[in-house]
Amino acid sequence: MADDVSTGFVDPTREAFAGFRELDRPGPIHMFNLVKFRAQAAYEDGTVATGAEAYASYSRESGPVFERLGGRQVWIGKPELMLIGPQDEAWDIAFIAEYPDKDAFVAMLRDPEYRKAVRHRQAAVADSRLIRMQPGLPGSHFGEMNQ
Repeated sequence: MADDVSTGFVDPTREAFAGFRELDRPGPIHMFNLVKFRAQAAYEDGTVATGAEAYASYSRESGPVFERLGGRQVWIGKPELMLIGPQDEAWDIAFIAEYPDKDAFVAMLRDPEYRKAVRHRQAAVADSRLIRMQPGLPGSHFGEMNQ
């Protein structure tokens, strides 16, 4: 588990979220997640848990909303070593979540059950990256995508 980072990225900015909503194309979206947990969760109410435990609570409570809106996890892995990239970036988990379309993702963020669950994510995460991607069919060579 990573050490706490005081200036990590946890929530999207208004500008980034507006850009997400403006990017309008039909079909599914993949959200690539890189997550670094806090050693100790930072709950405003003083709840004591590790970052990993708080993230498990987020997953458990937000999962039914994610599934109800047609979401599914399509890939997960545990990063082991930064071979190319900043050596001070270390991630505890990496995964790709699929949504039927951008509106399903927006609906999840606005859902009252999800909004309650997200407090666990905010307490758990020291730093993260969330990258919206258009899914494609892999070609036979590095970086090749078949349409």
